[in-house]
Amino acid sequence: MKIVIGAGAAGLAAAIHAAAGAEPVLVLERTADGGRKILISGGGRCNVLPETIEPARFVSEGPAHVVRHVLRSWPLAAQRRFFEDEVGIPLALEAESHKLFPASNRARDVRDGLVALARRRGVAFRFDARVTGLAPTPGARAEDAWTVTLADGETMGARAVIVATGGLSVPLTGSDGGGLSILESLGHRVHAPYAALTPLTADPAVHAGLSGVSLPVTLRVAGTKATATGGFLFTHRGYSGPAVLDVSHHAVRAAAARRAQPILVQWSPGTDEATWHATLQGDDALVVTRLRASLPERLAQQLVAESGLAGDQRVATLRRESRLALVERLCRYPLPWTGDEGFKKAEVTGGGVALDEVDPRTLESRRHPGLFLCGELLDAFGPIGGHNFAWAWATGRLAGRGTLQSAARIPILNDGPG
Repeated sequence: MKIVIGAGAAGLAAAIHAAAGAEPVLVLERTADGGRKILISGGGRCNVLPETIEPARFVSEGPAHVVRHVLRSWPLAAQRRFFEDEVGIPLALEAESHKLFPASNRARDVRDGLVALARRRGVAFRFDARVTGLAPTPGARAEDAWTVTLADGETMGARAVIVATGGLSVPLTGSDGGGLSILESLGHRVHAPYAALTPLTADPAVHAGLSGVSLPVTLRVAGTKATATGGFLFTHRGYSGPAVLDVSHHAVRAAAARRAQPILVQWSPGTDEATWHATLQGDDALVVTRLRASLPERLAQQLVAESGLAGDQRVATLRRESRLALVERLCRYPLPWTGDEGFKKAEVTGGGVALDEVDPRTLESRRHPGLFLCGELLDAFGPIGGHNFAWAWATGRLAGRGTLQSAARIPILNDGPG
């Protein structure tokens, strides 16, 4: 028997592909139904895949070529065919967000479709089954090489085990880091987990009055090459939106190391310094009126006030030093973050099992034959927008297929539909 621990995105993909062999496959899931992150993703619509994959934007302490190999092992076109032809879920591209959603716009269709496909392929499920122990079985026959222990004390043997327990993000969905603890106890090197793709906070909440205001921005992380262009949202506690989430791990890790990490905002990505200088010269228009042409009104008023200018300040009487200071705020505004929302609102977990602990062709543990790892518990995550589902599907497939045959007979690159 083969056991998959976890019925999230990676675990479901792993079970489906592990079931291609003759051995029975059993999925153990601690929640009552599984796939809860699928259900809440994309505002309940599930952004199944990105329009294009960007391996260079993935964050990992491991070798970049391993991340590339894993992502290329199941190209996006093949993943889409899998969902449409095998799972039976037509996907539709949302052009403005560059994401593929189920045509029904129902995340539940994705979760239920994957579970149904797994069942059709002979996979059995046990829900409300929390795994508390995993260990090699000394002297056991090959088919019982691993012993899995449940919270109620029940034990079961397996020839191969796939661990797909996720990280610590959104703990209400069942993610508690238990799998990482088990793997660490088995000798695997685990990079300290941290919240990633999480909103940032400010204490005091100096921009609470702008809560609900949103706009496109470009963020730059000072001292790095990291940038993000996309949506930005003021919240009552701080800042969110895709651009903020994509750079939030820099802030999270800086805070953990007790060091400063400035994040600079360009409020109107299409307007550079020269354009702003030209805009803020010449006639008798109000300065705030000129800003409102490119920015939400409340933000325009806030920036004018923060620059020490009166609300009725006119362009014609704007002093040069005041214009320079205002343009600096418009193009390189220091975001006054002080913390983050942590794992409770994080899209994914950073850190995890080091990538050199697994064979990139099969995701089999280099320390323990017959043990396979996939999904969020591995040390890699991508930007917002479907990239992390692409990682989950691809790693789940590799681990599932890895249980079927030896690593030597499985190519790193495979363009097939699955």
